[in-house]
Amino acid sequence: MGTTSARGDLIRTESLGKVFADGQVQALIDVNVGIAQGEFTTILGPSGSGKSTLLGILGGLDQPTTGQVLFEGKPLSSMRNLDDFRTRKIGFVFQSFLLLPTLTARENIQIPMFEGPLRGSQRVEKATQLLEAVGLAHRSEHLPSQLSVGERQRVAIARALANDPPLILADEPTGNLDSRTAQSILDLFSKLHEERGLTLIVVTHWEPLVDYATRVIRLKDGRVASDEYIAKPLRSYRSVMNEGLETPASGRV
Repeated sequence: MGTTSARGDLIRTESLGKVFADGQVQALIDVNVGIAQGEFTTILGPSGSGKSTLLGILGGLDQPTTGQVLFEGKPLSSMRNLDDFRTRKIGFVFQSFLLLPTLTARENIQIPMFEGPLRGSQRVEKATQLLEAVGLAHRSEHLPSQLSVGERQRVAIARALANDPPLILADEPTGNLDSRTAQSILDLFSKLHEERGLTLIVVTHWEPLVDYATRVIRLKDGRVASDEYIAKPLRSYRSVMNEGLETPASGRV
């Protein structure tokens, strides 16, 4: 099992374990991983391997039974306000999008900004810029019900970027998408990683996502089975552009 050095890690786990309340299921067992700034990490594993549990603990949405998570060297357990931490430091992307149905795309993106310093006009301007970044400037006034599933996920990704967090956590972001639409979302993640230097941690059971990552961690039965660094991803936004393939902004998906 390979791990990064603690020095320079944006987020890392130390002897992380998670046992569900009935005590019968160990979701995570002695997980030690460190993720450096700028990595595009895929956590891969079948259903029940513990990958979503790990992501939830990394994001402060759940608590470990043993061990700890450190963000920028500070234990999450020592933070008085985890809601504030999540708002400022982490952008979440979920399989089911979690968009509010009565708000437009631009309004949904502004939701995380209400806890920040931006005024109303500044929030609107930033949401507009983020919609442009994900190729949806022309859909800003549409409700989620008026968007395709791929467009909804792109709105969710834009919302995750609203407060410029250093870390994006994505839980099965292609799980509800067909293969063509899923490909466009992966191209978008790659574009954002390359252009913005984002740190991405994406959990999935979908093997094609591995081709975009700079690191692949495989979980099996709650343990890290392998941890591999990739010098150059097999596919990236740049390679997609060079091959002349469809990019996220070039079609309605």
